[in-house]
Formats: sequence, C-alpha cells, structure tokens
Amino acid sequence: MTEELVIPGRFNGPPHSGNGGYVSGALAALLPDPAGTPVEVTLRRPIPLDRPLQVRQEDEQYVAGDADGAVLEARLADEVVDPIEPVRHDEAVRAAVDFPGFDRHPFPTCFACGTEREDGLRIFPGPVPPTPDGPVRLAAPWTPDGSVAEELWPVTWAALDCIGGWAADLEDRYLLLGRMTGVVDTVPRVGEPHVVLGQALGSEGRKTRTAATLVDSDGRVVARALHTWIEISAETFARLGRP
Repeated sequence: MTEELVIPGRFNGPPHSGNGGYVSGALAALLPDPAGTPVEVTLRRPIPLDRPLQVRQEDEQYVAGDADGAVLEARLADEVVDPIEPVRHDEAVRAAVDFPGFDRHPFPTCFACGTEREDGLRIFPGPVPPTPDGPVRLAAPWTPDGSVAEELWPVTWAALDCIGGWAADLEDRYLLLGRMTGVVDTVPRVGEPHVVLGQALGSEGRKTRTAATLVDSDGRVVARALHTWIEISAETFARLGRP
C-alpha cells in the first residue's frame, strides 16, 4: 500500500507547517475503519505544506514521510479516551471572551485558533468557572461552516488540537504537539453550534498531557482526544515562525 498525503497550505499551524490536529486526522482517515476507534498519531517533525508525503504501511502502522524520513505515524490504539464534562454553548461563548491568545499568540495565523485567520476555525478557548473539586476546563464555541464541509474528518481533529495547547499554558511555555490520540464518534454537522472543551491532565519533565472533547448543541459527544505536548527551547520555537 502506497498513497500520497498532501496538506494544503490553508491548514497550517505555525506559518510554514501543518496544523498538528488536521494532519493527524488526515493520516488517521487512511486507516481501515477508523470511525469510533482511538487512533494514535505521533508527529516526528514539522509537517510540510503543499508537498506530497509518501504513505506506506509498516506492520500495523501507517507512516507518512519524505526523502528525509518519517514525518508522522498513525496506528489504531487501545487507549481509553474519556470525554470532558461539557458546558452549555452560552457558557462557552462567555469563556471565549477571555481567550489568552487575544493578548499573546505565538501563531496568530494558525488555522484552528489563529486570531488573524478569517478563513480558519477561530476556536478561541477561555477558562470556565470551575465546579467545586472539579478540574479547570477551557471552552470555546465553534460552528463548522460550508468551507470545511468536504474536510470534516481532519477538521474535527484540528478542532480538538489547539485547545489542548492552551490548556497546557501555551501563552507562557514553548510547546509542540508530539502525539495525539483521537476518536471521532461522528463528524460534526455544518451550521450547527458546537462546544470544544480542553483540560490539562498533568506534566512530567518536558511532557504535558491534555484532553479535548467536542460536543454538539445537545451536549452529545462528537469527538474526543488526548495530547502529549513537548516543551522545547525558545530558539527552536521561534524558528517555527520562519520559513
């Protein structure tokens, strides 16, 4: 099995590489019967845009790469991906007012959470008032529009991506998505208001774990994810913003 994977320039995270969630979802879609099943995607290095990657199957793993080696890898996983307790849409709207990226955003042209992208998802998560003894959650409203109707599977993964970074304090730390395990139970419906939720799960050394959940207007779970973020140097992080 050999296929090509091309990430269009629209779906960037940093200015010159693919949004980690979108790219993960695009590769996950090539696995057999991925709907409703956890798929683990590991990102090895920044994902080139508008350039074909060769996808090959190695045992139970699908590997996308180029002449320099593997860029990302996907496999079916048996990890439990629990959903986050949802909030109402109006609560998510109020939370988004306090999105930290309005004041300081490392990648303002990111397809998923970029404040300078009118053609992006414009998912701007802010903190939700915590319940007694409950974890701190972030929430944002999101309504898929017609421009993503043909890309709903990878776009769902993109919607679940950046909120994890913000839950891990992206405004104050230099973080890259290293791994994402996603479960798409059903793709979201275009034109229907949804809520995206994020939550930090803990840190160990340079790694921080977070979770994300997407729910529809009735509070039903549409998709969910776990992330592993890797803390990197300021110099390496800054290079992501340059060609």
